[in-house]
Amino acid sequence: MTDQDRKLLVVDDDGEIRALLTEYLSRNGFQVRAVEDGRALFATHGEWKPDLIILDIMLPGEDGFSLCRRLRGGDQTPVLMLTASAGDTDRIIGLEMGADDYLAKPFNPRELLARIKAILRRAAPAFDADKGVPREPLRYHFGGRTLEVTPRTLSFADGRQVTLGGADFTLLMAFLKAGNSMLSRDEISILLHGRDCSPLDRSIDVAISRLRQRLEDHAKTPQLILTHRGTGYLLAVQVERDFRP
Repeated sequence: MTDQDRKLLVVDDDGEIRALLTEYLSRNGFQVRAVEDGRALFATHGEWKPDLIILDIMLPGEDGFSLCRRLRGGDQTPVLMLTASAGDTDRIIGLEMGADDYLAKPFNPRELLARIKAILRRAAPAFDADKGVPREPLRYHFGGRTLEVTPRTLSFADGRQVTLGGADFTLLMAFLKAGNSMLSRDEISILLHGRDCSPLDRSIDVAISRLRQRLEDHAKTPQLILTHRGTGYLLAVQVERDFRP
């Protein structure tokens, strides 16, 4: 799928920003629609099925945090949040709500474009060029849990299922592919955000904590994802790959 096939939905109550992003992203080969609030977001999302949502936090009525949480209730569409604050609070809350990345206003349009492309690359399935089929296993079994790669469904031993979206799925896939090899904080940061992790960046801790919650891996005594202080994180259970249809 080329960029010309990719659909971006911009959600911002500032008409000037909507116009500027629509013009800039369209000029860079994307299909773009722009709306001003949550009601229009869900109406357009249901009808148009965008590949990525660019979501402002400060919106009239329901704010971006709440909208992101609602989207993550059963949707896999990647979300890039825009925040007017350069501090940590907004971006950490956004990541906790399940956003894939964040960008503070004012931003360089080129950086926005680079982050959009990075998120879309991470969200795209890998394909076998010769056979035209996914190279990935269809499912992974680990620690009494099963991840169906499509449609990103995590199943527990008791039959319960949850749908993983955004950073949760990307991060879990990284652990499953690594097997029992360590993932450093920088590796995780590059995977999730396309950049190295700064010493004071808490976004990695938030992402790991959120994934543990989704896996029901107890935060104080985790059995699946173990922390190696100063080094990184390790998936501490055997992973079985299933390629069968």
